[in-house]
Order: sequence, then C-alpha cells, then structure tokens
Amino acid sequence: MERTCARAVQLGLPAVAFTEHVDYSRWTVDEVVLERSPLRRELTGPDGVLVPPELDQERYLASVQRCREMFPSLRVISGVELGEPHWNAVPVAKLLGTGHYERVLGSLHALPVDDHLVEANALYRQRPAVEVMRLYLAEIAELISRTDAFAVLAHLDYAIRGWPAEAGPFDLYAFEDEFRHALRILAATDRTLEVNTRIPLASEIVRWWRDEGGKVVTFGSDAHVPDAVGTGLSAAADMVEAHGFRPGRHPYDRWTLPG
Repeated sequence: MERTCARAVQLGLPAVAFTEHVDYSRWTVDEVVLERSPLRRELTGPDGVLVPPELDQERYLASVQRCREMFPSLRVISGVELGEPHWNAVPVAKLLGTGHYERVLGSLHALPVDDHLVEANALYRQRPAVEVMRLYLAEIAELISRTDAFAVLAHLDYAIRGWPAEAGPFDLYAFEDEFRHALRILAATDRTLEVNTRIPLASEIVRWWRDEGGKVVTFGSDAHVPDAVGTGLSAAADMVEAHGFRPGRHPYDRWTLPG
C-alpha cells in the first residue's frame, strides 16, 4: 500500500482508494484456474472449493492510517469491494456497521449453477458462451435489486474478460438489452457506475448508462500492484467526458452530468 501511494504521488494523482476485496462466497474452481493462479490453489481445498480469506480489518485500517501519515499531500480513501453482497447480507451488514469504509463497491465474480457457485469466467468451460454472458448480466440485475449495501457497481463487464476465443469475437451489441436492463436498475437507485481504466470499459456502455438515466461515474484502475496505479486514466477520462460527464469541484470527486 505504501508503494502504491508513492506511485500515485509520483504520477501527480490527488487521491488513491484502497477498495480491498471482501468475499464471503465460496465457489468451485477448475484445474485451469488453479494452474494459472498459485494463490487460488493455496485457497482451494481438496473438494475444489475456493475459500476466500477474511479481511484483517485491524491491519488494513492500520495500513491506511500509516499511508495517510506518510503521504500527507495524498488523499487516501478507505474502502472495500464486496463480492456478491446480495447473497451475504448478514456479514456484509456487520462489516459496514463499523463505519470504517468510505467507498463501497459491489461486484459479481461467481454464478449459481446446479446448487453450487462457479467463478463466472470458468463457467465458459462448462456452458455455451452466450448462455454464460446472459446468466452473468441477469445476476448483475439481481445484485443491484436485492441489496443497497454498495454505492458503486464495479466492473459490470467482468464476464467479457473470459469470453472464449472459440466462441468468436465478442459482440457487445448482442447483449445490449441485458446491459441496458442492468444499467436502468442501477440508475433508478441513484448509484454510481465504475469505469475500469486498466481493462477499459466500452464507450458504448457509458453511453447506455447515460441513456438509461445514469448520472454519476467514478474511475478505478483495478491496480493490484503499484505499477498499475492510474493505468489508462487519461483515456478513460476523455471517453467519459465525450459522453457529457464532468469532474466535480475537487479532483477526487466523482464525475456527474451537468445540471
């Protein structure tokens, strides 16, 4: 976290938000996933079920405070990314009840299949690609509808990342109705759409967000390592601005539509 802050200062960024992953869901992973990720292998039991570690709140918050003291010119924002909060209402409420987290993201990484959970991008090896994508976007709509625990929807396009080459080029417009449906529900709750900058969000999705009543966006570089901080931020800002969104009074404010 200290190296991340140092990198942000070096780049001239006014703020950095640490939205630490908090996952309560346990999902099935396959051998392909385990081969690619030693960390996931470490967290996966002999039954093939991945058990995410608990957030060490004490150490996390101590690290945030240390960063604030070390980098007084940088606004260091505490936060969490809640995986599948609509399935985990009790532990999520307990965590957020501490009042420690300034920015709360909601995200979806796994899908329910045959009475168990499967990581969304691994599901492409079990089901037709179009079916997986539609299942994912339908569950995103459920996520938004069933919980108000989060303020910002993270990486709406997560399932696109695993789209298999054998399924042919990904056609965003083939799923326009499903994307618009999820965005419409999100807009109706006055929440925020995250624009991922490291894995750029398609410009069309930002346009659909505005069309469906979305008024606010925020940026996230999804930087799991210090060198990735701020990746693609300038291009993402230009794209969002082209759709009419404008920065707030402070450089770390979310971007909104004028009026």
